[in-house]
Amino acid sequence: MTARALIIGAPRSGSGKTSVTIGLLRAFQRRGIKVRGIKTGPDYIDPGFHEAATRLPGLNLDSWAMAPDLLRHLARGQAEDADLILIESAMGLFDGILGEPGRSGAASDLARLFGLPVLLVLDVSGQSQTAAAVACGFMHYDPTVKMAACVLNRAGSERHRKLSGDAISAIGLPVVGTILRDPTLTLPERHLGLVQASEHPQMDAHIDRLADAMEQSLDLDAIFEAARPFDIASGTTEKALPPPGQRIALAEDAAFTFLYPHIKREWHAMGAEIVHFSPLADEAPPADCDVCWLPGGYPELHAGRLAAADTFKTGLKTFSETKPVHGECGGYMVLGERLEDADGVSHTMTGLLSHSTSFSKRKMNLGYRQARLMRESAIGKIGDVVRGHEFHYARVIEAGTDQPLAMIADGRGDEIGPSGGFRGRVTGTFFHAIARD
Repeated sequence: MTARALIIGAPRSGSGKTSVTIGLLRAFQRRGIKVRGIKTGPDYIDPGFHEAATRLPGLNLDSWAMAPDLLRHLARGQAEDADLILIESAMGLFDGILGEPGRSGAASDLARLFGLPVLLVLDVSGQSQTAAAVACGFMHYDPTVKMAACVLNRAGSERHRKLSGDAISAIGLPVVGTILRDPTLTLPERHLGLVQASEHPQMDAHIDRLADAMEQSLDLDAIFEAARPFDIASGTTEKALPPPGQRIALAEDAAFTFLYPHIKREWHAMGAEIVHFSPLADEAPPADCDVCWLPGGYPELHAGRLAAADTFKTGLKTFSETKPVHGECGGYMVLGERLEDADGVSHTMTGLLSHSTSFSKRKMNLGYRQARLMRESAIGKIGDVVRGHEFHYARVIEAGTDQPLAMIADGRGDEIGPSGGFRGRVTGTFFHAIARD
C-alpha cells in the first residue's frame, strides 16, 4: 500500500476537529489526491460528512469495541487504492475508558497501533501564549504518541495568531496555519450531535466553504508531508458481526440512518446481498429476503408518517411470521406499541414488541455496552457477547411483557441489567452492535 495517514486530534470536543477534517478532505480531493476519512469512536454521523467531502465511503474505527486484528483489517481496506487517510479523533485525543491497554476507545490507541503522528487542532479563543502550555502537554504526555504539527483554530486577529503561534513554535511544535474565527464555518447540530450530511440542503456548498478556508489558512503541503506511510499488517474478520442472512432487507431513509459503514461493508464482503427499502415511503421489506434489519435513526421526527405507513406495518408483520426482524435503537422504538414524540403526541407503531417509548420524557443514555445475548437474533447466538454502545434520549415508558434480548454491562464490565426484548422471531434493543467480543 502507498497511502499516508495522519490523525487529527484536539484537547476536547468542540475544538473544530470535524470542520477542519472535512475541509481538509475536500481541499486534498480538489488537488487530485485520493483521500479518505476515518472517524474514531462510536460515531455513525461523521463518516457521512467524510463521504460527502471525498465522494468515497467513510469508516469508523473504535479501539474499545473492535479487537486489534479487526481494526487492522478495516483500516487496511480503507487504505487500499488511497493516497491519504485522515483519521478524525472523537472527543479529546486521549479520552477513553479505563481498561486493557490499547482498548480504551481513544484515538491515541490508533496512533500507537498504527504508528501514526497527530495533527493537533487547538481552539485558541480566550487564550494566547497559554496555548503553548497545552501544546507542550500534548507533546510530552505520552512519548509513544507523536505530535507532528499544530493548527490554530478560532483566532480573533493577526496579533492573536502571532502571540499563540510564536509561543507554540518556540517549544518545537510546527504551526501549519491559523483559521480565524468564523461562525459560518460551524456545522448544524441537533440532539444526537451534528445534523447528518444527507439532511443538510446545501452541504456540498458548505464543504466547499470549509475547503476554501483550509486552502487559505493552512499549509496543505506541510500537512501532507506530516502524514506517515500507513503500513498495516493484515488483520482478520474473526470478531466482525457476520451477516444475519444471505439477503438482508435493510430499512434506509430519513428515519433509519444509523448503521456503521463497516457493518454493511463486511456483510457485503462476506457474500450477503443487501436490499434497501423505505418505511417512510410505505414500503414493506421484500418477501424474498431472509432477514429484516431496522437500524437506528430519528423515528421521533417522522412518527406520524410511520404510524400512517400501513403497507410497511402490515408487510413487516407478515415478514416476521416466518423470518427474523431486528431493530436497533430507533428501529427498536418502531417495533414497539407506541412512540411518543417531542410534543407528547402518541403514535401507533408496529406492535411487534409490547413496549412503548417516549421522546418527550427524555433521559440521556450514552456509553459503551457489552451485551450477552439471551436469545438468538440477527446480532448473534445465545451466550454470545457483542460490543457496542447506546446513545439516545428516548426512554421506555411501558416495559411490556416481552422477555429481554440481552443482559448488558457498561464498558468496564459493570452490569446494567436486561435490555431490549424478543417475541417470536422479532428482537430489538437500544444497543447498537459494533463487533463481537
